[in-house]
Amino acid sequence: MRLTKAVLGLLAIGACLTPDTVHAQSKTIDVTKSTLKIRVFKSGVFSAFAHDHEIQAPIEEGIIEAGIPDSSAHASVQLRVDSRKMRVLDPDTSADTRDQIQHTMQSATVLDVEKFPEISYQSTTVTSRGDAHWEVNGMLNLLGKKQPVVVEVSLKDGHYRGSASFKQSNFGINPISLAGGTIKVKDELKIEFDIVPAN
Repeated sequence: MRLTKAVLGLLAIGACLTPDTVHAQSKTIDVTKSTLKIRVFKSGVFSAFAHDHEIQAPIEEGIIEAGIPDSSAHASVQLRVDSRKMRVLDPDTSADTRDQIQHTMQSATVLDVEKFPEISYQSTTVTSRGDAHWEVNGMLNLLGKKQPVVVEVSLKDGHYRGSASFKQSNFGINPISLAGGTIKVKDELKIEFDIVPAN
């Protein structure tokens, strides 16, 4: 009798301590405090006459699954961006030039925002690099294509900060080129982010 009660008690405890409970804590991303920027760099013979581009990509929603302390086995991250809300910042250019760049970015030539309004990222593995640093491997969904992207992340003062780089051509985007290729943007672009979990 005592043995039966003991077994039932252990089963009850085991049911409460599911892997999700033990290993992960889910938190939504505070989209009002989090930022994501894309940097596109110039190249070409006459690149001195061109500009690097800084683009703001507001995060629509996201979830962080934090593993137990010092463990990343059950950690994950996912987020979504509305491409229609992305904005060209480029503080060193005129308003007219920014408008032209904005139009090109949203057009079918680049992001085709009317056909593909959603950009998303879903991690597949999170590997601890020690001292509140992680390497996140995941799939970026852009223009209906999914490609692997590696993200470097660090945690400080409650902020997950980091960066990632990938080539536009991996998603079928041809980097903009002008004046016979003497002025163009590099294929590889950089993403920088500062993500704050909601309280």
